[in-house]
Amino acid sequence: MKFFLIPLLNFCTLLALAQQVPQWEGKFEQLGQMLPTPNEYRTGSGAPGPKYWQQKADYNISVELHETTNSISGSETITYTNNSPDLLKYLWLQLDQNILSDENSLATTTTDVIKDSAAAKTFAKEVSDFKAGYNIKNVKTVDGKELRHTINNTMMRIDLPEPLRSGEKYSFAIEWSFNIVDRSIFGQRSGMEFFPDDGNYIYTIAQFFPRMCVYDDYEGWQNKQYLGRGEFALPFGDYKVRITTPADHIVAATGVLQNPIEVLSKIELERFEKSKTSFDKPVIIVTQTEAVQREKAKSTQRKTWEFHAENVRDFAFASSRKFIWDAQAVKLATKTPLAMSFYSKEGNPLWEKESTKAVKNTLEVYSRHTIDYPYPVAISVHTASIGMEYPMICFNFGRPNKDGSYSTATRQKMIGVIVHEVGHNFFPMIINNDERQTTWMDEGINSFVQLLTEQERYPDLKWTRGKPSEMVPYLKGDKASMRPLMTNAEQVIILGDEQYGKAATGLYMLRETIMGPELFDKAFKEYADRWAFKHPKPADFFRTMEDASAVDLDWFWKGWFYTTDNCDQSIDQVKWYKMRNGEQGLEKRDVKVKKGDLAANSNGNNFENFNNGPEPFSLVPTDPRLNGEFASVVDDKAIMQKLENKNIYEVTLSNQGGLVMPVIIQWTYTDGTKEIERIPAEIWRVNEKKINKVFVKDKEVVNVMLDPHQELTDVDIQDNVFPKPTGSPSKFDSFKKSAN
Repeated sequence: MKFFLIPLLNFCTLLALAQQVPQWEGKFEQLGQMLPTPNEYRTGSGAPGPKYWQQKADYNISVELHETTNSISGSETITYTNNSPDLLKYLWLQLDQNILSDENSLATTTTDVIKDSAAAKTFAKEVSDFKAGYNIKNVKTVDGKELRHTINNTMMRIDLPEPLRSGEKYSFAIEWSFNIVDRSIFGQRSGMEFFPDDGNYIYTIAQFFPRMCVYDDYEGWQNKQYLGRGEFALPFGDYKVRITTPADHIVAATGVLQNPIEVLSKIELERFEKSKTSFDKPVIIVTQTEAVQREKAKSTQRKTWEFHAENVRDFAFASSRKFIWDAQAVKLATKTPLAMSFYSKEGNPLWEKESTKAVKNTLEVYSRHTIDYPYPVAISVHTASIGMEYPMICFNFGRPNKDGSYSTATRQKMIGVIVHEVGHNFFPMIINNDERQTTWMDEGINSFVQLLTEQERYPDLKWTRGKPSEMVPYLKGDKASMRPLMTNAEQVIILGDEQYGKAATGLYMLRETIMGPELFDKAFKEYADRWAFKHPKPADFFRTMEDASAVDLDWFWKGWFYTTDNCDQSIDQVKWYKMRNGEQGLEKRDVKVKKGDLAANSNGNNFENFNNGPEPFSLVPTDPRLNGEFASVVDDKAIMQKLENKNIYEVTLSNQGGLVMPVIIQWTYTDGTKEIERIPAEIWRVNEKKINKVFVKDKEVVNVMLDPHQELTDVDIQDNVFPKPTGSPSKFDSFKKSAN
């Protein structure tokens, strides 16, 4: 700053700066080198660059479900397109079924302890003789020649006969088989559920074929081993899949059914066609009575269902003779997808009442906040103790009691998991982040839009995940168990609260408090538009949200995503002042004020409360030197007249949690009225630990409170009020209630 500009500073500002000692930690510095350098693939605005590219993997799959042996066998031809500028000598594929094989890293790196009187089921995996993992029968060229390949746990490398050049395609074939996991013992995302009462299974089958890894501009091959928690990174492609099952099974799958005449009865086909124009309620395609009859028959014949799916990153299916099936059309702005549910009698009456309705609600709300749902179907499949997503299909829990009764909590959990898993169609199935490396980009962002959907469509239920007040118990916990959001899922200890809850809460605060819904929604929708059917990284999200809103959020990304700091603001002091009487004779006064004095403490006020009344203070004539080179001068007398009888409050705030956040102050006046002032987080930019700010009010104040509606996840609200409450915590609670 030039010397001659100093006199132009406000005199009170100079005095305040002189009293403060900034404790600088760089919280408002730009992310800078923490983010990748923009380039021609990913720009500084957060948009894909002019030379952005991504690979493509097309699949032609034939798979057979063997109910007698609970196994899968299949073959596939993969056509891989190299859109990168690079020469590829080998390809990497994912073998996720190997997660439970004896040779996999999961078994050798899982830690546990012995607990006395533990349930026997906790040792079921250790004593099981189940043989897990792929049996890769062959890997060949399309003309039948063996391809050299190497299996490394859950990854398989295929060495190409000739390097694959930019713009070229390569096709190859794999044949495999594996045993289907019993999820009641091993958990897992894919597997079977057995029903002893009728001797039938529900099969929810995913990760059932060797799948291409992502190769991108960011890190080359994403071939990090699958350890179970970090999910998937997959390229887009087109799928043609034939699924052979017992003839009395009903199959739900990613994509559009190509041969309904061959696999559906005449009445089922009629109902299916009717559902495509039913917008008011679902059409039952397979009734509960019909499903129960199938449960008894157990056909030994076989039937093949064929599905096609375009521009998807994965494929999954479910199969059972137990399935009831309903469907309803959904009217979006530009699309008319079909919402469908597949469930057994054990799910009714809850599933028939709520599942397809929840699918419809999700598609409508998510489409408004992102892009219109682009796929032709969205499916919810019922099975026990799971919530798992794949393109166009997801597997969900929520089971009534055996007599059909269910609690409000069961209904709410079931609706919540369906909204969440169907919502995953948008994050990450369409806006396709790398789940294995950045879990919050799908789980957290999805949980945020899930909350918006739940609040809008189910206001009668109490939704918690994503709300700031509900995040406080976690944030005030032991930091030794916390990890920043920018941590790989395998290293996270408290996955749900962090990668789901904390990320969702951060976005909720951005929308509701920091940016406001209008700016946030435009920027968020821009992110969805830019990165639909592409592979965004965290920097692309951060940069787009700022680029499309003109809101500098680097301080927020740094604090909320890169640290475990929490929000703990406190009101240290509130000083009440009034101008001395007779200041109108200012031009005749010759008052000397010592450097640093803002007021004379003539009453000896200790400022513990407002009981001693205001402290008087004086203003002095403006020193001509403060006018600098300006010919015009301020009217000191007019200023004094405007301040006459005003109440002036000097508030001292501390940031004890380390996380800089906006300041929300609620003033309660003697007449009982309240006023809320919202101050951007940049108020902490000079001193990140302690600040003073002066407020001029017409009315007298009886109470000052920070964050009265708990919008900012403040972990200790007992120091958020002035005057300080006295007595027990229960007394503070009643005090806070009266303040609100």
